[in-house]
Amino acid sequence: MTNLSRFMAILGGIVLTALIILVCVSVLGRTLNGFLHSEPVVAVLGDFAKTLLDAGVGPILGDFELVEAGVAFAIFAFIPFCQITGGHATVDIFTSMLPLKANRLLQMVIDIVFAGVLILIAMQLYEGMLSKMQYRETTFLLQFPVWWSYAASLVAAVVSAIVSVYIAIIRMGEFFGNRTILSIGGADH
Repeated sequence: MTNLSRFMAILGGIVLTALIILVCVSVLGRTLNGFLHSEPVVAVLGDFAKTLLDAGVGPILGDFELVEAGVAFAIFAFIPFCQITGGHATVDIFTSMLPLKANRLLQMVIDIVFAGVLILIAMQLYEGMLSKMQYRETTFLLQFPVWWSYAASLVAAVVSAIVSVYIAIIRMGEFFGNRTILSIGGADH
């Protein structure tokens, strides 16, 4: 499960990096396009400015559609690694005073609920994907099928749900076995 979680996090990181580059290139293109349309630049560059504009210098068509689809996948891709390493932010002002058994119970309940929520999200993504497929919905600018984004997010959400169920089972084993199997990380704040 750790290797699967790590793989998903790396994949999510690659997608997120590609989206960052896409946005930067698109913003640069949009800025350059505006610059090449300004009167002083047209006066100095003349036909060269028009040649650059005709070559397609400008924002990337449908950049926000790609970002929307990619970020949803990346978020779900990061959840398994965060879950398996206990990397979620926690506020333990009250729980730090509780006995170990109470903290184990609380963590078990939290992880069971979290697994249930991720299963519900995966089921809803599946239903949404089927709906988008049935109605053949496409994005406005790029005209790619919307269900593709749902399918990518669904794969990551299913992995998130599987890892979360695994963690919930571990937490039950810790609570009922009165031993630590997987330490709880959490972010320090």
